[in-house]
Amino acid sequence: MNVVDKLIDQKNVSKSILDTLNEMIDGNSSETKSMKNLIAMVSQTDSTALILGETGTGKDVVARAIHKCSKKKGSFVTVNCAAIPSELLESELFGHEKGSFTGADKLRKGRFEQSSGGSLFLDEIGDMPLTLQAKLLRAIESRTIQRVGGAEDIKIDLRLICATHRDLEKKVESGDFRADLFFRINVLPINVPTLAERRTDIPSLYETLLKNLQINKSVEPIFTPEAITALSKHNWPGNVRELKNVIERACIIFPGKEVTSSNVYENLLRLKVPSIAEEQEAIWELTADLAEINNVDLEQPTNQEDFLPHPKNYKNWFTFYDETDLRRHLQDVEIVLIEEALEKTNGKIALAADKLKLRRTTLIEKMKKFSITSNQFN
Repeated sequence: MNVVDKLIDQKNVSKSILDTLNEMIDGNSSETKSMKNLIAMVSQTDSTALILGETGTGKDVVARAIHKCSKKKGSFVTVNCAAIPSELLESELFGHEKGSFTGADKLRKGRFEQSSGGSLFLDEIGDMPLTLQAKLLRAIESRTIQRVGGAEDIKIDLRLICATHRDLEKKVESGDFRADLFFRINVLPINVPTLAERRTDIPSLYETLLKNLQINKSVEPIFTPEAITALSKHNWPGNVRELKNVIERACIIFPGKEVTSSNVYENLLRLKVPSIAEEQEAIWELTADLAEINNVDLEQPTNQEDFLPHPKNYKNWFTFYDETDLRRHLQDVEIVLIEEALEKTNGKIALAADKLKLRRTTLIEKMKKFSITSNQFN
């Protein structure tokens, strides 16, 4: 029994809480059980909870479970700090008085007041601007808020739940997140395991996600045991959200049909990845008739962190490809990273070497090898 399980044994948790957790969160892996135990313990307190985990793991489900199992009878109110422009977020959270700014033609209560008596879920708190972090800390400490343009302290009674996929400790070190706020919200942290860490939960998750799609039984895809095993072996970089998309894809491609392990690999996970020549030809055909796209920077993804590769992503390479030119692939990666480092440092080799964690002489040798000159980045 681990530390969390020692803190709260399931036998000491009321049956109603256990039933609620089992209904809201699928799975009986050791990681999932530990998380449910911690949720049960956290829900019986009024302390701030911090939910940590990768994108797509279901942090919002954990937040709702905490609220559902708690003694709070009020509303569960959600705010995505990354989705609301910084100039509007303060008014969204704290509300505003009439006439406090242009367009404020009437008094408006913010999310703090709306959730009083219940729970306020601040999703992606790691993206909250520094200027608002100080006001959030004051609200947590004093249990009062002030509307924008107001001077009156308004008492609030709520459970605050925060979540982020970012490393807040690193953001504290870089100065992008207040240390005092971090320590204040990090009272009861809950780490949501990745789907790869709870593979044994995939069969039950598959059944629930398929049921939630609410499609006619006659058109439900029928996954063979081997297909379920294939799902369990995948790394799931997109976590539960990716699994949900794959199951929905199966409903479209295989309505009422049997899905084999080959179908999982070839049709659902990689959609029959074509050869490079086939892929280029298909791209040209698809884009030939597209109108000109303006004001879009195609080289920059919306959220760059979501596109960054991880060494573990290569674990199942040969499940999808028959071979690979390792030296060529690694060389291509080196060239891209060296050129990007030089671009970011305006061709300054010493600074680029620091970014790459290389000695200056080593970087110069690699630049000669790949015929890269610093002048092109000045």
